Amino acid sequence: MTSEPSQDTPSRPAQRGEPVSLSTALASFTDLWSPRIVTSVNDYDVRVAKVEGEHVWHVHDHTDEFFLVLEGELTIALREADGERTVTLPKGSVFTVPRGTQHKPSAADGAAILMFEPTGTLTVGDRHDKVPDHVDATTGHALS
Repeated sequence: MTSEPSQDTPSRPAQRGEPVSLSTALASFTDLWSPRIVTSVNDYDVRVAKVEGEHVWHVHDHTDEFFLVLEGELTIALREADGERTVTLPKGSVFTVPRGTQHKPSAADGAAILMFEPTGTLTVGDRHDKVPDHVDATTGHALS
């Protein structure tokens, strides 16, 4: 249940210390479920991604995962001790998936999201279902 990160993974984004327009960053790529690192804060990457359809059930054992919906609507299914639930996040909403919680993001009509994760965190977590071809198992890509 592990995946290797993409080979072009940067250790730090080139944009660190410079202003970054999120709309320009999002316009610079078309890949879905393939986040770009726009900056870093201490030991955390700030990533943006375009998403559509379903991601993969996965869990981050040692870190929370923060989501901010920039465009569209994101749904996150969660498997918790007391069962499953779904959280729907419209544009402008934030949500933090607690560490150790199995979750599966999805966006039926597409969305743009911003995430905070420790540098080097794999998009498919520490444990996950089989990764479909449309999901990029990466620690993030530099902006073009």
